[in-house]
Amino acid sequence: MGYDGKEAEPGLPDAGPGLREALKDARKAVGPLLALAAVGLLFCFLAPAEFRSAYNLRTIVTQTVIVGIGAIGMTLVMIGGGIDLSVGSIIALVTVVVAGVLRYAAGFPPWAGPPLAIAAALAAGGLCGAFNGLLVARLRIIPFIVTLGTMQIARGLAKWLAREQTVVAPETWLNRLMDVDPAPAWLLFAPGVWLLLFLTAALLVMLRYTVFGRHVFAIGSSEQTARLCGIRVTAQRVRIYALCGAFTGLAGLMQFANLTVGDPTAANGMELDIIAAVVIGGGSLSGGEGGALGTLFGALLMAALRNGCNMIGIPNYVQNIVIGAVIIGAVAADRLRHR
Repeated sequence: MGYDGKEAEPGLPDAGPGLREALKDARKAVGPLLALAAVGLLFCFLAPAEFRSAYNLRTIVTQTVIVGIGAIGMTLVMIGGGIDLSVGSIIALVTVVVAGVLRYAAGFPPWAGPPLAIAAALAAGGLCGAFNGLLVARLRIIPFIVTLGTMQIARGLAKWLAREQTVVAPETWLNRLMDVDPAPAWLLFAPGVWLLLFLTAALLVMLRYTVFGRHVFAIGSSEQTARLCGIRVTAQRVRIYALCGAFTGLAGLMQFANLTVGDPTAANGMELDIIAAVVIGGGSLSGGEGGALGTLFGALLMAALRNGCNMIGIPNYVQNIVIGAVIIGAVAADRLRHR
C-alpha cells in the first residue's frame, strides 16, 4: 500500500504517491465541476434574474449542506464497496434525538444543551452506522439488503421516540446553523456550509494521506486481495459504516437546524439524493472509486438543479424525472468508464 517507485503519470509532477493520487482526484472532479458549471449557465439564461443573485447563491450552497454531509459518509461506504440505504431514516432519527436532548437539557445551564445535542447526534448516527457495519461484516449479508432493513428500523425508532409527532425543542444557537444570512455577516455563508467544507477537506486528507483511507480503497477494489495483504477487512468495514453513521448524524443535526423541530418523517427519500451525489461526483457502485471534491460538486449540482427548476416553475414531478435521468446518466457513464 506504500509508494511503489513507479514513474509519475504523464502530465503529473513526480511527487509522492499521496500527492499524485490527490492530483488524480482533482482531475476526476473536473467532470462534475463542468456539469455544475453547465447547469448554472443554463439556468442563468432560463431562470429569472434572481437566480444569479448573491442571496440565491448562498441559498443554493446552504441547500447543499444536508445532502453534502450525508454524501461524505456515503463516499466512504461506496469506495469500500458497500452502500447504505438507511441514511435518510437515520437523519430523521437524529432530528428527534437532538430535539429530545434539548428538551431534557432545558433545565440545565443555557450553554449545556447544544454540546449535549451534538454529542447525541454523533452517537446516534455512529451507533446506527456501526450496527449496519456489524451486520454486513459479521453476517456477510449484502449491504443493500441489510440497509434496506435498517432503513425501516431507524424510521420506526424515530416515530416511536417522537410518538409519531414532531418534537418541539427550545431555541438555541443550533437553530441558526442553516441561516442563509448568517450572524455575524462576515461569515458570508451559513455555519453549516463551513462545516461541509471542513468535512470535505477532512475526507480528502483521510482518503489520500492515511493508512485507513488506503485500506478503504483496497477493500473496495478487491476484498479478497485486501485480506491476502493482511488488512482486517471485517474491523475496517465496521469502522467505515460507523464513520458514515457519524457523518449522517451531523447531517441530521443540520436537518434539525433547518426544521427547528424533531421530525420522524423528515428526509424521506433523501438517501437517493445522497447516493446520486456520490455517483455524479465519480463514485462507483462497484467500489474502489470516489473522492471528496467530486462528491461536493455532485451535491452542489443536485441543489442547483432543484433550485433552478423551482425558479422556472417546473412542477415537482418533472423535477423528479429530471433528477432520475441525471442519476441514470451518471451510472451509465460509470459503466462506460469501466468498460
